[in-house]
Amino acid sequence: MRRRQFLLQTAGLAGTTAALGLTGCSASKDVKLHLLVASYDKSIGASLGDQWDAVAAAFEKQHAGIRIELERVSYTKIDKTLAQRVEEGRAPDIAQSNIFAPYAEDGRLHDMSQLFDIATQADFIRSFTDAGTVRDATYGIPFLASTPRLFYNKELFRRARISGAPTSWDELRASALALKAIGVKTPYGLQLGPEAAEDEALSWLLAAGGGYTSELAEYDFGKPENVEALTWLRDELVAEGLAGTDPMKLNRTDAYTRFMRGEIGMMIGHPMLMGAADQAKLPYAHAAFPKKDGGAAPPVGISDWLMAFRRNDHRKECGAFLSFLYSGKSALTYGGSQSALPVTYSASDAATGNAAEQPLSPFIEQLANAQFAPVNMRSWPAVRGAIRTDVGQAVLKGGEPETVLASLDESAVKADMEAATG
Repeated sequence: MRRRQFLLQTAGLAGTTAALGLTGCSASKDVKLHLLVASYDKSIGASLGDQWDAVAAAFEKQHAGIRIELERVSYTKIDKTLAQRVEEGRAPDIAQSNIFAPYAEDGRLHDMSQLFDIATQADFIRSFTDAGTVRDATYGIPFLASTPRLFYNKELFRRARISGAPTSWDELRASALALKAIGVKTPYGLQLGPEAAEDEALSWLLAAGGGYTSELAEYDFGKPENVEALTWLRDELVAEGLAGTDPMKLNRTDAYTRFMRGEIGMMIGHPMLMGAADQAKLPYAHAAFPKKDGGAAPPVGISDWLMAFRRNDHRKECGAFLSFLYSGKSALTYGGSQSALPVTYSASDAATGNAAEQPLSPFIEQLANAQFAPVNMRSWPAVRGAIRTDVGQAVLKGGEPETVLASLDESAVKADMEAATG
Protein backbone atom coordinates (compact mmCIF):
# COMPACT_ATOMS: atom_id res chain seq x y z
CA MET A 1 0.00 0.00 0.00
CA ARG A 2 1.36 3.40 -0.98
CA ARG A 3 -0.88 5.66 1.13
CA ARG A 4 2.02 7.24 3.03
CA GLN A 5 1.88 10.95 3.62
CA PHE A 6 4.31 13.54 2.37
CA LEU A 7 6.82 13.76 5.21
CA LEU A 8 8.92 16.60 3.85
CA GLN A 9 9.96 17.43 7.40
CA THR A 10 12.16 14.34 7.31
CA ALA A 11 12.44 13.74 3.58
CA GLY A 12 14.44 16.86 2.79
CA LEU A 13 18.12 17.64 2.64
CA ALA A 14 19.92 19.83 5.13
CA GLY A 15 21.37 22.13 2.48
CA THR A 16 19.58 24.52 0.20
CA THR A 17 22.02 24.44 -2.71
CA ALA A 18 20.15 23.66 -5.91
CA ALA A 19 21.43 21.79 -8.90
CA LEU A 20 22.82 23.80 -11.76
CA GLY A 21 22.52 27.16 -10.03
CA LEU A 22 18.81 27.75 -10.56
CA THR A 23 17.47 28.02 -7.02
CA GLY A 24 16.51 31.55 -6.00
CA CYS A 25 16.65 32.98 -9.51
CA SER A 26 14.56 33.04 -12.61
CA ALA A 27 15.11 30.70 -15.52
CA SER A 28 16.22 32.23 -18.80
CA LYS A 29 12.72 31.83 -20.20
CA ASP A 30 9.28 31.01 -18.92
CA VAL A 31 8.94 27.24 -18.52
CA LYS A 32 5.99 25.13 -17.42
CA LEU A 33 6.91 21.93 -15.56
CA HIS A 34 4.26 19.22 -15.72
CA LEU A 35 4.24 17.02 -12.59
CA LEU A 36 2.27 13.77 -12.57
CA VAL A 37 1.77 12.76 -8.93
CA ALA A 38 -0.28 10.26 -6.96
CA SER A 39 -3.39 11.28 -5.06
CA TYR A 40 -4.46 9.48 -1.91
CA ASP A 41 -7.60 9.13 0.12
CA LYS A 42 -7.67 10.68 3.58
CA SER A 43 -7.95 7.52 5.66
CA ILE A 44 -4.43 7.97 7.00
CA GLY A 45 -4.58 11.73 7.50
CA ALA A 46 -4.19 14.96 5.57
CA SER A 47 -4.32 15.00 1.81
CA LEU A 48 -1.00 14.73 0.05
CA GLY A 49 -2.35 16.95 -2.71
CA ASP A 50 -2.65 19.88 -0.33
CA GLN A 51 1.04 19.67 0.51
CA TRP A 52 2.03 19.44 -3.16
CA ASP A 53 0.18 22.70 -3.71
CA ALA A 54 2.10 24.41 -0.92
CA VAL A 55 5.47 23.24 -2.19
CA ALA A 56 4.67 24.25 -5.77
CA ALA A 57 3.54 27.71 -4.66
CA ALA A 58 6.67 28.28 -2.60
CA PHE A 59 8.89 27.12 -5.44
CA GLU A 60 7.19 29.41 -7.96
CA LYS A 61 7.63 32.34 -5.59
CA GLN A 62 11.40 31.83 -5.71
CA HIS A 63 11.55 30.95 -9.42
CA ALA A 64 9.56 33.52 -11.35
CA GLY A 65 10.37 31.91 -14.71
CA ILE A 66 9.11 28.42 -13.83
CA ARG A 67 5.47 27.44 -13.34
CA ILE A 68 4.44 24.10 -11.83
CA GLU A 69 1.47 22.31 -13.36
CA LEU A 70 0.27 19.56 -11.03
CA GLU A 71 -1.77 16.61 -12.27
CA ARG A 72 -3.04 14.17 -9.68
CA VAL A 73 -3.93 10.57 -10.46
CA SER A 74 -5.16 7.98 -7.97
CA TYR A 75 -2.28 6.03 -6.44
CA THR A 76 -3.97 2.85 -7.68
CA LYS A 77 -3.72 4.09 -11.30
CA ILE A 78 -0.50 6.12 -11.31
CA ASP A 79 1.74 3.42 -12.85
CA LYS A 80 -0.70 2.59 -15.64
CA THR A 81 -1.39 6.26 -16.39
CA LEU A 82 2.32 7.08 -16.63
CA ALA A 83 2.98 4.13 -18.94
CA GLN A 84 0.15 5.24 -21.22
CA ARG A 85 1.42 8.83 -21.33
CA VAL A 86 4.91 7.69 -22.24
CA GLU A 87 3.60 5.40 -24.96
CA GLU A 88 1.58 8.27 -26.41
CA GLY A 89 4.62 10.56 -26.43
CA ARG A 90 3.19 12.74 -23.65
CA ALA A 91 5.58 12.01 -20.81
CA PRO A 92 5.47 14.56 -17.97
CA ASP A 93 8.57 16.44 -16.86
CA ILE A 94 8.53 14.79 -13.43
CA ALA A 95 6.51 11.78 -12.35
CA GLN A 96 5.86 9.76 -9.23
CA SER A 97 5.59 6.01 -9.70
CA ASN A 98 6.49 2.59 -8.35
CA ILE A 99 8.20 1.78 -11.67
CA PHE A 100 11.20 3.47 -13.24
CA ALA A 101 13.49 0.79 -14.73
CA PRO A 102 11.81 0.51 -18.17
CA TYR A 103 11.98 4.26 -18.71
CA ALA A 104 15.62 4.34 -17.61
CA GLU A 105 16.61 1.49 -19.92
CA ASP A 106 14.85 3.18 -22.83
CA GLY A 107 16.92 6.34 -22.29
CA ARG A 108 13.91 8.45 -21.35
CA LEU A 109 15.15 9.75 -17.97
CA HIS A 110 17.74 12.11 -16.57
CA ASP A 111 19.98 10.45 -14.00
CA MET A 112 20.64 12.04 -10.62
CA SER A 113 24.04 13.39 -11.67
CA GLN A 114 22.24 15.56 -14.23
CA LEU A 115 19.77 16.90 -11.66
CA PHE A 116 21.61 17.38 -8.35
CA ASP A 117 24.99 18.73 -7.31
CA ILE A 118 27.53 16.27 -5.90
CA ALA A 119 26.86 17.09 -2.25
CA THR A 120 23.14 16.53 -2.69
CA GLN A 121 23.66 13.22 -4.47
CA ALA A 122 25.96 11.99 -1.70
CA ASP A 123 23.40 12.83 0.99
CA PHE A 124 20.80 10.35 -0.25
CA ILE A 125 20.87 7.10 1.75
CA ARG A 126 22.98 4.64 -0.19
CA SER A 127 20.69 1.62 0.13
CA PHE A 128 17.89 3.60 -1.52
CA THR A 129 19.93 5.10 -4.34
CA ASP A 130 21.39 1.66 -5.04
CA ALA A 131 17.84 0.40 -5.46
CA GLY A 132 17.15 3.26 -7.87
CA THR A 133 20.20 2.51 -10.01
CA VAL A 134 20.03 1.04 -13.52
CA ARG A 135 23.24 0.30 -15.44
CA ASP A 136 25.47 2.23 -13.03
CA ALA A 137 23.39 5.44 -12.98
CA THR A 138 20.63 6.40 -10.53
CA TYR A 139 17.34 7.26 -12.20
CA GLY A 140 14.84 6.45 -9.45
CA ILE A 141 14.86 9.24 -6.84
CA PRO A 142 13.59 7.79 -3.54
CA PHE A 143 10.37 9.31 -2.25
CA LEU A 144 7.95 8.30 0.53
CA ALA A 145 10.33 5.69 1.93
CA SER A 146 9.59 3.07 4.57
CA THR A 147 10.94 0.01 6.34
CA PRO A 148 8.71 -2.29 8.41
CA ARG A 149 9.03 -3.59 11.94
CA LEU A 150 7.22 -6.23 14.00
CA PHE A 151 4.23 -4.59 15.71
CA TYR A 152 2.50 -6.30 18.63
CA ASN A 153 -0.45 -5.63 20.91
CA LYS A 154 0.98 -5.09 24.39
CA GLU A 155 -2.31 -5.81 26.18
CA LEU A 156 -2.73 -9.15 24.40
CA PHE A 157 0.89 -10.00 25.15
CA ARG A 158 0.32 -9.15 28.83
CA ARG A 159 -2.77 -11.34 28.99
CA ALA A 160 -0.89 -14.18 27.29
CA ARG A 161 2.02 -13.70 29.71
CA ILE A 162 4.50 -12.97 26.94
CA SER A 163 7.37 -10.94 28.35
CA GLY A 164 8.33 -9.04 25.19
CA ALA A 165 8.86 -9.05 21.45
CA PRO A 166 10.12 -12.34 19.99
CA THR A 167 13.79 -12.33 18.98
CA SER A 168 13.79 -15.57 16.96
CA TRP A 169 11.29 -17.61 15.00
CA ASP A 170 11.00 -20.15 17.80
CA GLU A 171 10.06 -17.33 20.15
CA LEU A 172 7.63 -15.94 17.58
CA ARG A 173 5.93 -19.32 17.32
CA ALA A 174 5.79 -19.67 21.11
CA SER A 175 4.24 -16.20 21.37
CA ALA A 176 1.69 -17.09 18.70
CA LEU A 177 0.73 -20.26 20.57
CA ALA A 178 0.27 -18.26 23.77
CA LEU A 179 -1.92 -15.74 21.96
CA LYS A 180 -4.01 -18.51 20.44
CA ALA A 181 -4.50 -20.00 23.90
CA ILE A 182 -6.24 -16.82 25.11
CA GLY A 183 -8.52 -16.72 22.08
CA VAL A 184 -6.76 -14.32 19.71
CA LYS A 185 -8.23 -14.98 16.25
CA THR A 186 -5.00 -14.38 14.32
CA PRO A 187 -1.91 -14.60 16.52
CA TYR A 188 0.36 -13.58 13.63
CA GLY A 189 -1.02 -11.61 10.69
CA LEU A 190 0.68 -13.22 7.69
CA GLN A 191 -0.05 -10.76 4.87
CA LEU A 192 0.17 -12.81 1.69
CA GLY A 193 -2.83 -11.27 -0.02
CA PRO A 194 -2.41 -9.67 -3.46
CA GLU A 195 -1.92 -6.14 -2.12
CA ALA A 196 1.67 -6.60 -0.93
CA ALA A 197 2.56 -10.26 -0.63
CA GLU A 198 5.98 -9.55 -2.09
CA ASP A 199 6.94 -7.41 0.93
CA GLU A 200 5.77 -9.88 3.58
CA ALA A 201 7.40 -12.80 1.81
CA LEU A 202 10.67 -10.95 1.36
CA SER A 203 10.81 -10.15 5.08
CA TRP A 204 10.72 -13.85 5.91
CA LEU A 205 13.16 -14.86 3.18
CA LEU A 206 15.71 -12.24 4.27
CA ALA A 207 15.33 -13.36 7.87
CA ALA A 208 16.33 -16.87 6.82
CA GLY A 209 19.33 -15.65 4.81
CA GLY A 210 17.57 -15.82 1.46
CA GLY A 211 15.91 -13.33 -0.86
CA TYR A 212 14.68 -12.86 -4.40
CA THR A 213 18.04 -12.54 -6.14
CA SER A 214 21.54 -14.00 -6.16
CA GLU A 215 24.79 -12.16 -5.46
CA LEU A 216 24.95 -11.55 -9.21
CA ALA A 217 21.66 -9.63 -9.02
CA GLU A 218 19.80 -12.33 -10.93
CA TYR A 219 16.52 -13.90 -9.85
CA ASP A 220 17.09 -16.92 -7.62
CA PHE A 221 13.89 -18.00 -5.90
CA GLY A 222 14.80 -21.66 -5.47
CA LYS A 223 17.75 -21.15 -3.12
CA PRO A 224 17.73 -23.46 -0.07
CA GLU A 225 17.21 -20.62 2.41
CA ASN A 226 13.96 -19.67 0.69
CA VAL A 227 12.72 -23.24 0.76
CA GLU A 228 13.58 -23.42 4.45
CA ALA A 229 11.70 -20.20 5.25
CA LEU A 230 8.49 -21.14 3.45
CA THR A 231 8.58 -24.68 4.83
CA TRP A 232 8.84 -23.29 8.36
CA LEU A 233 5.90 -20.97 7.75
CA ARG A 234 3.82 -23.83 6.39
CA ASP A 235 4.59 -26.31 9.16
CA GLU A 236 5.18 -24.17 12.24
CA LEU A 237 2.79 -21.26 11.77
CA VAL A 238 0.04 -21.82 9.21
CA ALA A 239 -0.57 -25.51 9.90
CA GLU A 240 -0.94 -24.74 13.60
CA GLY A 241 -3.65 -22.15 12.95
CA LEU A 242 -1.39 -19.34 14.10
CA ALA A 243 -1.71 -17.18 10.98
CA GLY A 244 -5.46 -16.93 10.55
CA THR A 245 -7.74 -18.89 8.28
CA ASP A 246 -6.35 -17.84 4.89
CA PRO A 247 -3.10 -15.84 4.68
CA MET A 248 -3.46 -15.62 0.88
CA LYS A 249 -6.48 -13.35 1.36
CA LEU A 250 -5.02 -11.10 4.07
CA ASN A 251 -4.06 -7.76 2.51
CA ARG A 252 -2.02 -5.14 4.34
CA THR A 253 -4.94 -2.72 4.61
CA ASP A 254 -7.18 -5.40 6.13
CA ALA A 255 -4.41 -6.53 8.47
CA TYR A 256 -3.99 -3.00 9.82
CA THR A 257 -7.74 -2.76 10.45
CA ARG A 258 -7.84 -6.09 12.24
CA PHE A 259 -4.77 -5.23 14.31
CA MET A 260 -6.54 -2.06 15.44
CA ARG A 261 -9.54 -4.17 16.50
CA GLY A 262 -7.38 -6.49 18.59
CA GLU A 263 -7.95 -9.46 16.28
CA ILE A 264 -4.27 -9.77 15.31
CA GLY A 265 -1.65 -10.15 18.02
CA MET A 266 1.45 -9.29 16.00
CA MET A 267 2.31 -8.47 12.41
CA ILE A 268 4.75 -6.65 10.18
CA GLY A 269 3.79 -2.98 9.97
CA HIS A 270 5.05 0.36 8.69
CA PRO A 271 5.39 3.74 10.45
CA MET A 272 1.97 4.83 9.19
CA LEU A 273 0.42 2.30 11.59
CA MET A 274 1.70 4.27 14.58
CA GLY A 275 -0.45 7.32 13.95
CA ALA A 276 -3.64 5.27 13.61
CA ALA A 277 -2.78 3.20 16.69
CA ASP A 278 -2.02 6.30 18.73
CA GLN A 279 -5.29 7.89 17.70
CA ALA A 280 -7.18 4.75 18.69
CA LYS A 281 -5.21 4.56 21.96
CA LEU A 282 -4.20 1.00 21.16
CA PRO A 283 -1.46 -0.31 23.45
CA TYR A 284 1.20 -1.38 20.98
CA ALA A 285 4.95 -1.67 20.63
CA HIS A 286 7.27 -2.66 17.82
CA ALA A 287 10.65 -4.34 17.41
CA ALA A 288 13.00 -5.43 14.66
CA PHE A 289 11.71 -8.44 12.74
CA PRO A 290 13.71 -11.43 14.01
CA LYS A 291 16.12 -13.63 12.09
CA LYS A 292 15.24 -17.31 12.10
CA ASP A 293 17.87 -18.22 14.67
CA GLY A 294 17.90 -14.92 16.55
CA GLY A 295 18.85 -11.29 16.13
CA ALA A 296 17.52 -8.53 13.90
CA ALA A 297 16.81 -9.46 10.30
CA PRO A 298 17.68 -7.12 7.40
CA PRO A 299 14.69 -4.81 6.94
CA VAL A 300 12.83 -4.62 3.65
CA GLY A 301 13.20 -1.26 1.93
CA ILE A 302 10.11 0.25 0.29
CA SER A 303 9.85 3.47 -1.66
CA ASP A 304 7.91 5.33 -4.27
CA TRP A 305 10.13 7.00 -6.84
CA LEU A 306 10.34 10.33 -8.59
CA MET A 307 11.87 10.53 -12.05
CA ALA A 308 12.64 13.34 -14.47
CA PHE A 309 11.88 12.74 -18.14
CA ARG A 310 14.05 14.04 -20.96
CA ARG A 311 11.30 14.56 -23.53
CA ASN A 312 10.69 18.26 -22.97
CA ASP A 313 14.36 19.18 -22.52
CA HIS A 314 13.74 20.80 -19.12
CA ARG A 315 16.73 19.27 -17.30
CA LYS A 316 17.78 22.44 -15.50
CA GLU A 317 14.27 23.31 -14.42
CA CYS A 318 13.62 19.75 -13.23
CA GLY A 319 16.87 19.86 -11.28
CA ALA A 320 15.89 23.17 -9.69
CA PHE A 321 12.49 21.89 -8.57
CA LEU A 322 13.78 18.56 -7.25
CA SER A 323 16.62 20.26 -5.38
CA PHE A 324 14.10 22.61 -3.80
CA LEU A 325 11.83 19.68 -2.95
CA TYR A 326 14.61 17.93 -1.03
CA SER A 327 16.12 21.12 0.40
CA GLY A 328 16.29 21.98 4.06
CA LYS A 329 14.26 25.14 3.51
CA SER A 330 11.41 23.24 1.92
CA ALA A 331 11.54 20.67 4.69
CA LEU A 332 11.27 23.23 7.47
CA THR A 333 8.35 24.96 5.83
CA TYR A 334 6.29 21.89 4.97
CA GLY A 335 6.34 19.37 7.76
CA GLY A 336 4.34 16.18 7.75
CA SER A 337 3.42 13.34 10.09
CA GLN A 338 4.70 9.96 11.16
CA SER A 339 4.11 8.05 7.96
CA ALA A 340 7.21 8.19 5.78
CA LEU A 341 10.93 8.13 6.53
CA PRO A 342 13.80 10.42 5.52
CA VAL A 343 15.73 9.46 2.41
CA THR A 344 18.88 11.43 3.22
CA TYR A 345 21.55 11.12 5.89
CA SER A 346 21.24 14.74 6.99
CA ALA A 347 17.46 14.53 7.33
CA SER A 348 17.83 11.25 9.25
CA ASP A 349 20.14 12.97 11.73
CA ALA A 350 17.74 15.91 12.03
CA ALA A 351 14.74 13.66 12.59
CA THR A 352 16.40 11.50 15.25
CA GLY A 353 17.44 14.67 17.06
CA ASN A 354 13.92 16.10 17.00
CA ALA A 355 11.81 15.19 20.03
CA ALA A 356 8.62 15.27 17.97
CA GLU A 357 10.01 12.67 15.59
CA GLN A 358 11.50 10.31 18.18
CA PRO A 359 8.89 7.59 17.50
CA LEU A 360 10.39 7.30 14.02
CA SER A 361 13.94 6.71 15.25
CA PRO A 362 13.87 2.88 15.32
CA PHE A 363 12.61 2.86 11.73
CA ILE A 364 15.13 5.46 10.63
CA GLU A 365 17.98 3.47 12.15
CA GLN A 366 17.08 0.57 9.85
CA LEU A 367 17.28 2.56 6.62
CA ALA A 368 20.98 2.11 5.91
CA ASN A 369 20.60 -1.68 6.07
CA ALA A 370 17.41 -1.87 4.02
CA GLN A 371 17.32 -4.50 1.30
CA PHE A 372 15.03 -4.12 -1.69
CA ALA A 373 13.18 -6.32 -4.09
CA PRO A 374 14.78 -5.94 -7.55
CA VAL A 375 12.78 -2.81 -8.39
CA ASN A 376 15.54 -1.67 -10.76
CA MET A 377 14.92 -4.59 -13.12
CA ARG A 378 12.64 -4.08 -16.09
CA SER A 379 11.00 -7.43 -15.48
CA TRP A 380 10.17 -6.75 -11.83
CA PRO A 381 6.51 -5.68 -12.28
CA ALA A 382 5.71 -8.98 -14.00
CA VAL A 383 7.65 -11.00 -11.44
CA ARG A 384 5.98 -9.11 -8.60
CA GLY A 385 2.62 -10.12 -10.06
CA ALA A 386 3.65 -13.79 -10.04
CA ILE A 387 4.77 -13.53 -6.41
CA ARG A 388 1.45 -12.02 -5.38
CA THR A 389 -0.44 -14.81 -7.10
CA ASP A 390 1.71 -17.79 -6.18
CA VAL A 391 3.89 -17.40 -3.09
CA GLY A 392 1.05 -17.89 -0.61
CA GLN A 393 0.32 -21.32 -2.05
CA ALA A 394 3.62 -22.57 -0.67
CA VAL A 395 2.61 -22.11 2.96
CA LEU A 396 -0.91 -23.51 2.85
CA LYS A 397 -1.75 -27.03 3.97
CA GLY A 398 -0.31 -29.39 1.38
CA GLY A 399 1.72 -26.61 -0.18
CA GLU A 400 5.06 -27.43 -1.79
CA PRO A 401 7.59 -24.62 -1.30
CA GLU A 402 10.15 -26.08 -3.71
CA THR A 403 7.56 -26.39 -6.47
CA VAL A 404 6.21 -22.89 -5.95
CA LEU A 405 9.68 -21.37 -5.88
CA ALA A 406 10.69 -23.27 -9.02
CA SER A 407 7.57 -21.90 -10.70
CA LEU A 408 8.56 -18.37 -9.68
CA ASP A 409 12.00 -18.91 -11.19
CA GLU A 410 10.33 -19.99 -14.43
CA SER A 411 8.09 -16.90 -14.32
CA ALA A 412 11.16 -14.73 -13.79
CA VAL A 413 12.97 -16.24 -16.79
CA LYS A 414 9.92 -15.64 -18.96
CA ALA A 415 9.57 -12.07 -17.68
CA ASP A 416 13.25 -11.38 -18.36
CA MET A 417 12.92 -12.69 -21.92
CA GLU A 418 9.80 -10.62 -22.57
CA ALA A 419 11.47 -7.53 -21.11
CA ALA A 420 14.51 -8.03 -23.32
CA THR A 421 12.46 -8.38 -26.49
CA GLY A 422 9.77 -5.89 -25.59
